Amino acid sequence: MPEITTALRPGSVLDAQGSTIETDILIIGSGMGGGTLSWALRDSGRKVLVVERGDFLPREPENSQPEAMYLDKRYSNAEEWFDGSNGKPFRPGVYYWVGGNTKFYGACLPRFRRQDFEETAHHDGTSRPWPFDYDTIEPFYAQAEELFQVHGRLGEDPTEPNHSTEYPAPALDHEPTIERFASSLRKQGLHPFHMSNGMNLNTMEERRADTISDGAPSESGVKSEAENRALRPALQSEDVSLLVNAKITKLITSDDGTKVVAAEAAIGGRKVRIEANQFVVSAGAVNSAVLLLNSANEKHPDGLGNSSGLLGRNYMVHNSTFFMGVNPFRRNRTAWQKTLGLNDWYLAGETNPFPLGNLQMLGKLQAPMVKAARSWAPLWALKMVTDRSLDIYLTTEDLPDPNNRVRVVDGKIVIDWKPNNIAPHEELVRRVSAAVRKAGYPIILTERMGIATNSHMCGTAVAGSDPKTSVLNGDCRSHDVDNLWIIDGSFFPSSAALNPALTIAANALRVAPFIAAS
Repeated sequence: MPEITTALRPGSVLDAQGSTIETDILIIGSGMGGGTLSWALRDSGRKVLVVERGDFLPREPENSQPEAMYLDKRYSNAEEWFDGSNGKPFRPGVYYWVGGNTKFYGACLPRFRRQDFEETAHHDGTSRPWPFDYDTIEPFYAQAEELFQVHGRLGEDPTEPNHSTEYPAPALDHEPTIERFASSLRKQGLHPFHMSNGMNLNTMEERRADTISDGAPSESGVKSEAENRALRPALQSEDVSLLVNAKITKLITSDDGTKVVAAEAAIGGRKVRIEANQFVVSAGAVNSAVLLLNSANEKHPDGLGNSSGLLGRNYMVHNSTFFMGVNPFRRNRTAWQKTLGLNDWYLAGETNPFPLGNLQMLGKLQAPMVKAARSWAPLWALKMVTDRSLDIYLTTEDLPDPNNRVRVVDGKIVIDWKPNNIAPHEELVRRVSAAVRKAGYPIILTERMGIATNSHMCGTAVAGSDPKTSVLNGDCRSHDVDNLWIIDGSFFPSSAALNPALTIAANALRVAPFIAAS
């Protein structure tokens, strides 16, 4: 086990020696949902065990080397998934490490907008309302922002919902190139704002050290992610423990199928039984669905908690485009670029009858990051482009479709996915292209993200009030199984068009008291 784990006491890393482990609450997955929940339950008086299929990601120089991350795939450890449309395998954008995908995210931590929790008309249909509204989750957004040390500034973005508290940390300042871009957008009548972010960057030296941390680990540890902000503090409680390198393969129910009595874990080639009173699944929208599908039994023939037939369905990942504006005569020397957002077309308005989506900056693209999309191009040529590019990430909401789903076929994970609501995304790209050209970047390069780009995945176990049309109730508890909860993005009834991490964390804080009291 890496040296980094030696400081973890009192609850610490559990060494599974026997064939059976007992706890009060089992949390499956240590990412944003599971890690935050462990923190919320640390003083509940209940024994909590977090199980992670991966190990601790080592803090090492390679964290900051784009060649190691993007060309050597040093930290990629997910199995192949399969595209249901053609049967071809692909490597998903998921990672099995303590802290989950938050080890690699860009720490962009926005709140969903008030309208995102309501039924909303889109170009291709309607997004579903959530079983709770913005006002219900707002206090937990505030708690999550405090826990993850979110930097931001109120009063800049017209779509920002009400906050009961200020951001706990000041917004990260724009560097000169981004400030110049923001000024141009303002002159165009738009409303750029400082994007809420969990990167604790106080100096230019720190920014330069973490230039590639949007999509890669942070060697310096300044990134607010599930391991360092939630799980490690939780493990200071005697009641919270962590089991690593343990894959939960099946949940076992009582004879009548009304509750889970144990989880079966694969640890180093052997099976271990974990018994608990409450079982919380937070393995990511695909793997959570896969686990419950693989837990089918006589009482739950179509998968555990799947009386609605919706388990694994309504898979959503956002319509996303990587966007580069290039000025051949102007170098972009920005170290940490992910400080600006734009939501002028996020909601329906006078110039767009339907919502278009969000603009946010990328950390700062470098040649090895682009090589995967342009494998034919030499690195020196890609470096010439990325040294002079303004790098943007565009997202548009995709809509829940029961035909977009997760299946298990002969032990393989199969993703059936057909993008929808594409026209608004194309319009967003068109409008941003025009704005970026006006800002002085005449060359526009874009790349639509495909099936393997799924870091925003959600919707495979939707929450709702009606058991016939949802998998979970409004508190993320299974309609069918009394002591089963799912708290990752699986529960999202709709995807919104913003990064989901803060909403997952806030919801974990919201439902923690219900889990503790059950």
